[in-house]
Amino acid sequence: MGLIQGITVKLYERVQSGIDEFYCPVYEESPVDVENVLVTPVSVTDIPEPNATEQKKAVYKIAIPKGDAHTWEDSRVDFFGQSWKVIGHAEEGIEELIPLDWNRKYMVERYG
Repeated sequence: MGLIQGITVKLYERVQSGIDEFYCPVYEESPVDVENVLVTPVSVTDIPEPNATEQKKAVYKIAIPKGDAHTWEDSRVDFFGQSWKVIGHAEEGIEELIPLDWNRKYMVERYG
């Protein structure tokens, strides 16, 4: 075990279960525990400048362990006793060139 250790979070992966009467996809959430996820507060310099149509406010940044194959974008994730929504796209580095256990980062906002 290294000096840095993440926490276990519950990720709700979205799985398309059908379509509605307007031919839009309908999704179900499938919960899965993901271990060793780093969670850190977002600093002011990490938050991108919002445009007029985007009013999302990132609160935490989460780092995903190398080799994780789950779909995180636009998913709900639970940690610290609260629900959060993954916003934006991943910041990802080349797995082999990063010395620690994490190579992908997402920002999350408060859900609900």
